[in-house]
Amino acid sequence: MHPAIMVMGVSGSGKSTIGAGLANSIGARFLDGDDYHPPQNRAQMAAGQPLTDAMRWPWLDALGQAVQAARQDGPVVFACSALRKSYRDHLRAAVPGLRIAYLDAPRDVVLARLAQRQGHFMPASLLDSQYATLETPQNPTIAVRIDQPVAAIIAAIQRIV
Repeated sequence: MHPAIMVMGVSGSGKSTIGAGLANSIGARFLDGDDYHPPQNRAQMAAGQPLTDAMRWPWLDALGQAVQAARQDGPVVFACSALRKSYRDHLRAAVPGLRIAYLDAPRDVVLARLAQRQGHFMPASLLDSQYATLETPQNPTIAVRIDQPVAAIIAAIQRIV
């Protein structure tokens, strides 16, 4: 079975940018967890309302199945917020041997990024709910602060591949 690496953190921490860059640098397929949200989840977040757990479980199931299927053909890197330990445990059950790269994101850095982001369904108004939900991983494969260049973050994460 090929490796699967999840790049996780709050919205605006750089999961998609870092995940895609990491995948490119190691020759892996990249999956963006946002692509697996059903339309009602996207609408909920776009309306400034956080998702409920009942809304998250089917999304995490779909994402876990996609990752597990993709890793049959080669390594996979995927972006997913996975803010609670229970969400990460759910994905670990679906994707055995999952490696986790936690993007440690200072709130002020993320807030500045969100202020500049355009065209994303997740509004900056939900940032506080992201941090309120976040259960900082006690056992990530690697934790990397995001207040450094993208290339340095990717290089740090490459060490776990």
